[in-house]
Amino acid sequence: MSQSTTDCPVPLVVLTGVNKYRDALHVLQDIDLTIHHGEVVAVIGPRDSGTSTLCRTINRLERIDAGTITVDGRPLPTRGRALDRLRAEIGMVFRGFHLFAHRTVLENVVLPQVTVRRTPRAVAEASARALLERVGVGAHADRYPAGLSGGQQQRVAIARALAMEPRMLLFDQPTSALDPEMTAEVLDVMHTLAAEGRTMVVATHELGFARSAAHRVLFMADGRILEDRTPEAFFSTPRSERAKDFLAAVAHH
Repeated sequence: MSQSTTDCPVPLVVLTGVNKYRDALHVLQDIDLTIHHGEVVAVIGPRDSGTSTLCRTINRLERIDAGTITVDGRPLPTRGRALDRLRAEIGMVFRGFHLFAHRTVLENVVLPQVTVRRTPRAVAEASARALLERVGVGAHADRYPAGLSGGQQQRVAIARALAMEPRMLLFDQPTSALDPEMTAEVLDVMHTLAAEGRTMVVATHELGFARSAAHRVLFMADGRILEDRTPEAFFSTPRSERAKDFLAAVAHH
């Protein structure tokens, strides 16, 4: 696994005093977080702890109610082309795949390159085929998403995110809709990306991935980050009672 690249003068993403409400619910509470180039950050916690919401604020799929988020020292854009460019730079992989059902696997990976990056179609197709091969679904390029397993669809979604040549990848519970065998397929791809030194923020229930691939583990509960530590430290000696209870409950499953 590559080492975290913390010698870059400007962190890639900084959240300062971030708060988010959903009606009366305080979904994110006073979040301070710095993510450096090349870091893999696993975000874990019990259900409704705010892990997915935190992930989604970083490319403004969720708006915040207070605080600031910067990317490369610049405030997160709020709309228009600047926001489109940001979302190309910060790729997102969703739990529900979000593929275009009426387009082939190949077209799902080609289309964003052509429409957002203005990549010539021939170049985009060559890139798409190479990426589909890389994530193990190259043989299915001409099929439609409905003809693929969930694990295959999620690997197509990862290829689509990679096609934009993002500087950072966000994963929002990428395996929660998958059975164990499909989960293993997707985690294999994610482990490879982590080993390449890609910047990744992964909201996940897969504690094995957090332990083996992450540089840092964030443990969240009730919208707060209660622990931000190395995997070794967090899993061996959790400090907060909530983390101890969470790990004990998981161990009994």
